[in-house]
Amino acid sequence: MTASLPPAAEPDAVRARAHSFNAAAAQYAANRPSYPPALFDAIEELSGRPLAGARVVDAGAGTGMATALLHERGARVLAVEPGPGMAAQFRRTHPDIPLVRGDGNALPLADATTDLLTYAQAWHWTDTARAVPEALRVVRPGGAIALWWNTDAFDIEWITESRRRTARFFGVDAPVEQKWEARAERADPSGRLAFTRRTIRWSRRVPVDTHLANLASHSLLLTAPEDRRAAFLAQERDHLLTVFPDGVVEETYDVLLLVAPRP
Repeated sequence: MTASLPPAAEPDAVRARAHSFNAAAAQYAANRPSYPPALFDAIEELSGRPLAGARVVDAGAGTGMATALLHERGARVLAVEPGPGMAAQFRRTHPDIPLVRGDGNALPLADATTDLLTYAQAWHWTDTARAVPEALRVVRPGGAIALWWNTDAFDIEWITESRRRTARFFGVDAPVEQKWEARAERADPSGRLAFTRRTIRWSRRVPVDTHLANLASHSLLLTAPEDRRAAFLAQERDHLLTVFPDGVVEETYDVLLLVAPRP
């Protein structure tokens, strides 16, 4: 399941959730879902250029899941990651891909030097009032900015029920959490970026333990007290095994992709 939206009115809580990944970087790298090839085909289509040979900056790179896939497509990619734990995991896993420390609100890059600036599961942790001007500063004219998120496929009943259980257990507003279109609406409140939206569905089959470890790697659980987290995961295991008695969970995702050209 995908992460819940960070609480808009609680900056300290948002900061704590953003930093929570550093202590769970290895778990994150081992269990989070990746991205389908069709996503990168769509990025090429909407940005108007191939990834091969492009200068790409992957901001909020985390453990390098998206960065590595961009690299495999032939991009000359530079990762930017603020978290020490995530950056250390990145360097262990991808020692041949360059990485610098920094974040989307203050990119450590020169002006107009990037063909494509990407944020995989990361844009919602930025302050758009700062991140939008930074993106426009570092992307060259004719380049593009791409944001994307793996989002839960809520037309699938077991996924919707799982989200409702999570909401009840942790006191989250489920109807708000399910409005993933809000990602697009909030991506640039200033209106300076003209995003084109694309949704790509894909799925993976994983053991129930991998699915639970994926859940446990999200900030909502990482910042919960250990006893509450353990109780929730035990409850969720019981529910999942009624839906997937063979112990293999089919996770289905809709990747929400937003691509904007640099004017």
